[in-house]
Amino acid sequence: MGWTSSRRRIVAAVAATGVAGTLALVGYRVLAPAEVSTPARGDYPALSRPEPKVVGRLPVAPLIVDGRLRVYAAERQVYADQPADGRHRSTPYWSYRRWPATLDAVVASGTTVVSRWSDGDLVALDARTGRVAWRAQGPEPDGKRSARRTGSEVVWQPQGLSVIRTAEGREAVVSSGAGEVRAVDLADGGQLWRAEVGRGCREPVGGSTSGQLLSLDRCAGPTVVEFRDAATGVVAARWRPPEAGEELTANLIGCVPTGCAGLRTAGPGDGAARGWLLGSGEPVAAAALDGAEVELLDGTAVTLAEGVVVGRAVRDGTERWRTPVGPGRLIAVQPGRVHLVTEENELVTLEPTTGRQMSRFVLNVGADGTGWVPGRAYAVDGYLAVERLRPSVDLEADDHGYYFTAEPLILAAT
Repeated sequence: MGWTSSRRRIVAAVAATGVAGTLALVGYRVLAPAEVSTPARGDYPALSRPEPKVVGRLPVAPLIVDGRLRVYAAERQVYADQPADGRHRSTPYWSYRRWPATLDAVVASGTTVVSRWSDGDLVALDARTGRVAWRAQGPEPDGKRSARRTGSEVVWQPQGLSVIRTAEGREAVVSSGAGEVRAVDLADGGQLWRAEVGRGCREPVGGSTSGQLLSLDRCAGPTVVEFRDAATGVVAARWRPPEAGEELTANLIGCVPTGCAGLRTAGPGDGAARGWLLGSGEPVAAAALDGAEVELLDGTAVTLAEGVVVGRAVRDGTERWRTPVGPGRLIAVQPGRVHLVTEENELVTLEPTTGRQMSRFVLNVGADGTGWVPGRAYAVDGYLAVERLRPSVDLEADDHGYYFTAEPLILAAT
């Protein structure tokens, strides 16, 4: 009797150990850090050049890469579909997923897509195949990124991650956070430099077309704009606008994927924002860029007032052209194109050096109608994507009350 009871206890203990081991293995497989890369199986899509029109609507914000793919951001995934002018989001052309890290930012240059994750890792993907091109360690982001369901903040307004073309023509991926800035070579991920900076008192602004990383430094005394060489990490200058107050905000204008040509500064609540041209030395005042609604493109300052778009030479303010379009909003620019949306939600595209109208059509798709207001916009490679928001939108509303439809992104070829 005793032997039987002992044997039962031994069998039960062995069984319990086996169950615990199985559960541990399952838990490890589910919870352990992992990545899943699903490369492209089809051919790289051909470059399409659709005529100016609305080409489709999407549930999430696209990053147009090489004029051929659309790249999207999810909480733990970056993925692509094709073609760039597809009417709807389609089955992923390739996908890259990590766990448990979350996606913080995505940038692209040429056929390289670089993703930044919550643990600071940088993962570069070859857009043509979806395969990992290189990995590098960067600083962890300053806090968890808050993004709505379209993910436009991650792909259109990446914070702390930039691709900057240096003065020598090399492209550097610069990441900032956790009291540190690092730069790696876009070509292979090799580290170019690393610098420790003040934690919690520095705000990366972005890169200039002259190969510098701009940051706002509030670590000691009044806010200054710091210019750091993207190739070496050396601080080239620290600058404050004349007569600036203690606090300062700064936004880049006249941007292409690898740098921006201008800067706009203002104090808290200051409606009189000042515009500056960026170069190898200190920023140069450009009165034609003053004001929050001025865009910079191809050496021209573009404004919309009382239904008329005016282009002025950015250095001396001389008027170059004026084009009546009606009341609306100057929404985005890209090389060779100025985009405006009228009160009737017509998209008007002008040529920036002459003001000639290139295209004009209503931003409507299916039976959606035009009863929406524009949100964030993004323009590249001849395409324009716009978030459609509910009229009189409440900025604090949840996504259902914020966006116009379940597929709020409208995509147009211009």
